[in-house]
Amino acid sequence: MVKAFVEVIGKEFQQPDLIAGVATGAIAHGVLVAEEMDLPFVYVRSAQKEHGLTNTIEGAFKAGQKVLVIEDLVSTGKSSLRAVEALREAGLEVAGMVAIFTYQFEQSRQNFRESGVELKTLSNYQHLIERAVESGYVKKEELETLKKWREDPENWQSKQS
Repeated sequence: MVKAFVEVIGKEFQQPDLIAGVATGAIAHGVLVAEEMDLPFVYVRSAQKEHGLTNTIEGAFKAGQKVLVIEDLVSTGKSSLRAVEALREAGLEVAGMVAIFTYQFEQSRQNFRESGVELKTLSNYQHLIERAVESGYVKKEELETLKKWREDPENWQSKQS
């Protein structure tokens, strides 16, 4: 997975000055990517620490540095983009974000578009479903249900009753 992240970063983004992982699911991936690329690493907390230095960002950085953000999962993009906002508020230039997976929700696309952040992923919902059908894990007649869920996951269960 680390090699896949590094490959996407090399193809899609200019060389960053540092790597940031979004807490908590992307910290391990981010630090491994930073190590592989021989770059410094920081991580972004979901909320400001309530004690000590009350940091939102942990690790050494300088304003003006270009940072590439690593994320594990993107659904609506809200928590991922909160991390981006914290990095920007600290004076860092966010080059983009690479995540393991996205559900490809329209709300996520809109949120990333509005925030001006380019998102690249290693995989996505469409690819997952295609492979699941090919392998026989998901039957073709189940596809409609999966498509409906993706259209409105928050209200899907209530619509099934």
